[in-house]
Amino acid sequence: ILFLQEQLLGNDQLWNLSVIMNSNGRVYFVNHNTRITQWEDPRSQGQLNEKPLPEGWEMRFTVDGIPYFVDHNRRTTTYIDPRTGKSALDNGPQIAYVRDFKAKVQYFRFWCQQLSMPQHIKITVSRKTLFEDSFQQIMSLSAMDLRRRLWVIFPGEEGLDYGGVAREWFFLLSHEVLNPMYCLFEYAGKDNYCLQINPASYINPDHLKYFRFIGRFIAMALFHGKFIDTGFSLPFYKRILNKPVGLKDLESVDPEFYNSLIWVKENNIEECGLEMYFSVDKEILGEIKSHDLKSNGSNILVTEENKEEYIKLVAEWRLSRGVEEQTQAFFEGFNEILSQQYLQYFDAKELEVLLCGMQEIDLTDWQRHTIYRHYTRTSKQIVWFWQFVKEIDNEKRMRLLQFVTGTCRLPVGGFSDLMGSNGPQKFCIEKVGKENWLPRSHTCFNRLDLPPYKSYEQLKEKLLFAIEETEGFGQE
Repeated sequence: ILFLQEQLLGNDQLWNLSVIMNSNGRVYFVNHNTRITQWEDPRSQGQLNEKPLPEGWEMRFTVDGIPYFVDHNRRTTTYIDPRTGKSALDNGPQIAYVRDFKAKVQYFRFWCQQLSMPQHIKITVSRKTLFEDSFQQIMSLSAMDLRRRLWVIFPGEEGLDYGGVAREWFFLLSHEVLNPMYCLFEYAGKDNYCLQINPASYINPDHLKYFRFIGRFIAMALFHGKFIDTGFSLPFYKRILNKPVGLKDLESVDPEFYNSLIWVKENNIEECGLEMYFSVDKEILGEIKSHDLKSNGSNILVTEENKEEYIKLVAEWRLSRGVEEQTQAFFEGFNEILSQQYLQYFDAKELEVLLCGMQEIDLTDWQRHTIYRHYTRTSKQIVWFWQFVKEIDNEKRMRLLQFVTGTCRLPVGGFSDLMGSNGPQKFCIEKVGKENWLPRSHTCFNRLDLPPYKSYEQLKEKLLFAIEETEGFGQE
């Protein structure tokens, strides 16, 4: 084994470097000042001038060559350099472009795991004041705390949160904060129920604080792998991904406006005698206001020569009109929890699935990935259960799924990828109780307790009552 140690004076600092050859004949380097061991020669990388790590700290490297730091004092691991307070991941995870969606999700989950903090954080909220309680709790906690495992508590409900209560909290809170009733978001169009930021949100004087809170909340949902109740417009997802939006994105938000711009693009507006200027009118709370698309736009006539610029500017305006401050506040909160760069490999539709899950329920997939306890596939109660599921509409199927799992959304891989408190956990139906009991659920384990009912009518009545009337995690 070769061992070479050299001490040099440079830049007013003593360099103390060991060059060692291991038993396989490969040389590695030990910088005793910084307590770093690595394959690369630090002298060629300018690393010998770095400050030493604090006592009890060690720097290591992942298989991808990314540095991370081990605090042996507290037995924790982090990507945050204790000398600078900056993350070694500031430039984003160095992974190759991946085409397969499930592989992208696996990469993303890996990085979330790396960024997660040890222990858990308690979030106590009332169902009656869910919005305000959640706002106060999330905004009072540090971003680091919100990357810990979440322990959600609804006062008066004695269920322990092994993941199921948190799933329900994300689902219920998203339904609240994204409700157009609060004037923070609006539907993208008359027949488009996807959400976009409402330019009139300023009627709430604290709207920017709420957008920062919502940014944190949406990032938390992605970070912790939970689903929300409703989705955003595709252009909004593209903004989350830091991708440019343009004319084509208008088609999914406002087809009529999109088609009018396509007409302008494909026809000679001068021959048609169409008189337009680089200015548009917008209505907010019943008031019409004029907006110039460029400096002095209200005096600049749109011609065949400059209409491409007009189309580009008016499309950008339509997709971001009056929501610049709100968008900035949203992303301020979002990036505190999860930097947008970790989503760079997804496209807009993939991000929607990642955040909202699969919405259409595949009954065949559900049956294929269901397990039974004290029942068999041919038990009459199980046959009746699947008959019931076949007869109800998709909305009630989603309610049933939410009753058992805590959310009506499915992960990317469908029922085969359902998660429980200890990892993958298939949908389970267990024979529990007496025939006069209501069905009960254990959302942390994706388990339905189904009593041995004597008839299909009885099973149907009890299940409908359970999924439509039951709320909370209290157990009988």
